[in-house]
Amino acid sequence: MNDTIQYAVDSDGIALLTIDLPGKPMNVLTPELMSDLEETVARAAADDAVKGVVLTSGKKAFIAGADIKDMVTAYDRGVSAEEAAGFSRELNRVLRGIETCGKPVAVAINGLALGGGLEVCLACHYRVLAEDTGAVLGFPEVNIGLLPGAGGTQRAPRLIGFRNAATMILQCKNQRPRQALEIGLVHETAPAAEIVERARRWVLEKGDPAQPWDKKGFKFPGGGLAHPATAQTFMGGNALLTKATRHNYPAPIAAQSAIFEGAATTFDAGLEIESQYFGTLLAGPVARNMMRTLFVNKGRADKLARRPEGVEKSQVRKLGILGAGMMGAGIAYVSARAGIEVVLLDTSRENAERGKGYSEGLLNKAIERGYSTEEQAAALLGLIHPTTSYHDLQGCDLVIEAVFENMELKADVTRKTEAVVPERCIFASNTSTLPITGLARASERPEQFIGLHFFSPVDKMPLVEIILGEKTNDEALARSLDYIRQIRKTPIVVNDSRGFYTSRVFSTYTAEGISMLAEGVQPALIENAAKLAGMPVGPLAVTDEVTIELAWKIGRETAAAKGVDYPYDTASAAIVKMVEDLDRKGKRYGKGFYEYPEGGRKFLWPGLAEHFPAAQSQPDVAELQTRLLVIQSLETARCVEEGVVTHAEDGDIGSIFGWGFPPYTGGTLSYIDTQGIAAFVAECDRLAAIHGERFAVSDWLRTRAEAGQAFHG
Repeated sequence: MNDTIQYAVDSDGIALLTIDLPGKPMNVLTPELMSDLEETVARAAADDAVKGVVLTSGKKAFIAGADIKDMVTAYDRGVSAEEAAGFSRELNRVLRGIETCGKPVAVAINGLALGGGLEVCLACHYRVLAEDTGAVLGFPEVNIGLLPGAGGTQRAPRLIGFRNAATMILQCKNQRPRQALEIGLVHETAPAAEIVERARRWVLEKGDPAQPWDKKGFKFPGGGLAHPATAQTFMGGNALLTKATRHNYPAPIAAQSAIFEGAATTFDAGLEIESQYFGTLLAGPVARNMMRTLFVNKGRADKLARRPEGVEKSQVRKLGILGAGMMGAGIAYVSARAGIEVVLLDTSRENAERGKGYSEGLLNKAIERGYSTEEQAAALLGLIHPTTSYHDLQGCDLVIEAVFENMELKADVTRKTEAVVPERCIFASNTSTLPITGLARASERPEQFIGLHFFSPVDKMPLVEIILGEKTNDEALARSLDYIRQIRKTPIVVNDSRGFYTSRVFSTYTAEGISMLAEGVQPALIENAAKLAGMPVGPLAVTDEVTIELAWKIGRETAAAKGVDYPYDTASAAIVKMVEDLDRKGKRYGKGFYEYPEGGRKFLWPGLAEHFPAAQSQPDVAELQTRLLVIQSLETARCVEEGVVTHAEDGDIGSIFGWGFPPYTGGTLSYIDTQGIAAFVAECDRLAAIHGERFAVSDWLRTRAEAGQAFHG
C-alpha cells in the first residue's frame, strides 16, 4: 500500500493506477509519488495475472509538474550541478523503468499535464487524452530557467519530430487535444468519461510493451539529424534563440543542445546528456531567480498574500470608472470580462461611447481569432454602460478614477463621486505619479481612498500596483485585493510616495539612458545596450512612447514639490532641450528621439548627432548595461529603505511585470542579491565616482552590505 496511488486489478487483468496525492489540490511530481509509481508498476509487471497497466489521475488535472517549491531552494542550499543532475537521473530511471517493464502501459490523461506530468505520459506506450476538459499538454520549464529533466528533450523529438519538439520545449507552446493528436503527441482523444476504457481496450487488443525508439530501425519523424529540414530547424533555432535570449537565459540554449546532442547518440545516453544540462541549470542563479519570482512569489501574490486578516471576502458587482481614455477603457474591458457591471463615465457621451468602443475592438479581434463568439461579445459589451451622469454611479462597490494627472481635476471628480456612491464604496485613483495621501485630502472618507495603478495596455499587462495612503485602512486594501483577483491580475502592495514604486524606479531607467545621450554616448549604442541587458525596449524609445512631454511635466512638478530649480541634472536638461527648444515631444506628436515616417518603421532622429554630439571615445557595451541595471536596483533599495516597498517579493514582481526588468535577474532586488550585496555596493561606489550622486549609496545600504544582509531571506 502507498499514499499517492490507488492500485486495482480488474477481471480482465488490467491494473488501474490512479494518482491522487492526499491533501493537495493538484498532483505534483514529489519524491514520494515517483517512489510509489516505481513500486506499483513493478508490482504489476511481476504479477502474471496482470496483462497491462492503465495510469490515470484521481484529480481534475493529470499532473501539474514537479514541485517547484522544493527545487527553488537548490541554489541557496549550495546544491552542486552534479547533485542536481542526480535529481534528473532519478526521474529518468523511474520513467525508463515504466517503458521497459515488459508490459503495455497506457495513460488516460483526464486534464492538463505539464512538465514532469507530460513526461510521465510520454514514458507510457499509449496515450489517450480527454477532449472535453480544456486539457493542455506542455513543457513550461524554460520559462522558469530549467529544461524538461525527465526525458522530455529525448522523447518529444522522437515522437513528434524536431520542429514540433523545439516549439513545445523552447517556446513553451502548449498543445490542446486536437493539436496534440495532429502532431502525434497522443494516440487518440475521447470524452473524459471514456478515456480509461479506451486505454484499457488498447492494452487488451494491441498492448505493445515497447517504445518506438527501443525497436530496431527506429527513425525520427520528419527526418534525423542528417535531414536538410532538421539542419534548417537547428540553424534557424540558433538565430531565434540568440535574438530572444541575448545569451542572458541559459535554459533555452541548454535545452536545444540537449535535443541535438541526445539525437546524435543512443536514447539512454541522451537521457544522461539531458540530466547533465538540467543539473547545470538547477544549480545556477538564473533558475533560482526565475522560479522564485515568476512562479513561487507570483503565485503567492495571485493568492493575495498581502490581504489583511479579519476582513470578510468581497466581490465587486458594480464598478464605476471615471475617464474613458485608454486606461479607463482598458479597466472597463477587463472588469466586464470578469462579469462585473461597469459604469464608464466621461465628460461627453461621445468620449464615453468611444471608451466602450475600445472593448468592442478587442472583442472583434477575439472573434476573428476564434477566442470569442458573437454571443459572448454581446454579453460582455452589455455590462459596460457609457454615461456622463454621476448619478449612474449609485450602488457602486468600487470607483476607479482614471482622469488626467491633475490634482484639481482629480479632487473635483472625487467630491462629485462621493456625493452619490454608497458610504462603503471604495474610491481608487489610477494615478501613476501623484501621491495618494495628497489626493485623499479631497475625500470625506480618506480611510477608503486607495491607489490602483494599472499598466498600459490593461488587457495585456498583468500587474496592478496598490498604493496605500497614510489613512487607507485594512478593509480598503482587502476589498481592492479581492477585486484584483476577480479580474485575474497580479497585485503588489506599496506605501505612498511620489511616483510610488514602479513609476519612480522606471524613471531612473529612462533618465539614465537620456543622461548617456547627454554625455555623448551614441544613441544606437544606448538602445542596443539596454536590449542586450534584457530590457524589452531601449530608454529613448520608451520615453518616446510615454512622451518626452510627460517626463518634462513630471520633472517640473517634482522640482516644484522639492523646492529646487528645473532642470536639475543632465537628463532633465536634455528633456528641456527636446521639448522646449526642439519641439520634439514624443511619438504621439510624430517626433521625438525617433522619427516616425508614415507607413514606415521608426528610426533614430539623425538630428540627435547635432544637438547631442557623440564623444570621440565610446564606452564598452557591458558598462552601459551595468549602469542601466544598477540604477534601477539601487532606486529599489532606496524604496525599501524608505518603507515604500515592504516586501522584497513585491519589489521583484513589480519590476518584472510592471516595466520589464529582465526576468533572468529575478527582479531588481534579486539582482542585488545575485551580485552579492557587498559587491553591488562596491559597484555603486565605482559608478558614483565616475557619474555622480545618483549612484551614491546610503549609510543604511552600506551597513546592510557590511552585515551581509540580503533582501531575500
